[in-house]
Amino acid sequence: MRGVAATLARWKWAWAGLGLLLLALLVWKWSAWHARASLSAAYGARMTCSCRYVEGRSMESCKGDREPGMMGRIASIADDPSHRAVTGSVMLTASRTARYRPGFGCLVDPE
Repeated sequence: MRGVAATLARWKWAWAGLGLLLLALLVWKWSAWHARASLSAAYGARMTCSCRYVEGRSMESCKGDREPGMMGRIASIADDPSHRAVTGSVMLTASRTARYRPGFGCLVDPE
């Protein structure tokens, strides 16, 4: 019986160590995923804001201006004409807003 208990205890520690290693890997990768999502959201918001409020184009014509690699399929753009602002969002990860300022163009709001 003691041999079985010792083996189970060893396996328990092995699984706990593996779990901690996996958790550390996820925390490390999450920061990279979040940074890329934030960059994509800010890029989409600023480019669309410039297209809408600096160039004066419609949202439909601005959709074709997105860089293929920056705005993935899980990204979305929302326009707020009353505040002259555009918000770019990457699903469940990041959201950034760019606002039109006369004389300055479109600026991304700080986080």
